[in-house]
Amino acid sequence: MKVASLRCVLFSAGILTVSDKGSQGQRLDRSGEVIRENLSRMGSRLVKYEIVPDEIPVIADRLSEWADEGGMDVILTTGGTGLAPRDVTPEATLSIVDKVVPGFAEAMRGQTLSVTPMAMLSRAVAGVRGRCLIINLPGSPKAVQECLDVISPAIPHAVEIIKGEVTEHSVPKPGT
Repeated sequence: MKVASLRCVLFSAGILTVSDKGSQGQRLDRSGEVIRENLSRMGSRLVKYEIVPDEIPVIADRLSEWADEGGMDVILTTGGTGLAPRDVTPEATLSIVDKVVPGFAEAMRGQTLSVTPMAMLSRAVAGVRGRCLIINLPGSPKAVQECLDVISPAIPHAVEIIKGEVTEHSVPKPGT
């Protein structure tokens, strides 16, 4: 009998909460806390955390700065992905990524659509800048958890690919 080896994939992460009220101290960041708890369970090390207002230049600058510093493998944003006039996180993200990774957003919307029809209103995107994966999450703690339940299994492997640690994808043979 072959025993599978288990390994803890450690990656570094940042949480960028996008909220006008949160950035002014008028609202607690419960969604950021949900992300923090999930990252901890994934074996991630939190490197940066910040709350910024819903402003494209501010969001884009922070994402670029964090990704370019090289100290983060993943940046998870929360907030600003809906239809309100001030929801601009996807635009800011798309303005700075080198590659779009639509599968993350498609999976989140597809799976959470079975929970609520409002999931189709999400404009979340994901992409890669340099060697950093950036994923937009919704602003509500419940929606953040539902989305992370969907995408968490793929994040460590995505990080390995982006870092060049995995170059081939193999499917286990039956009976092994």
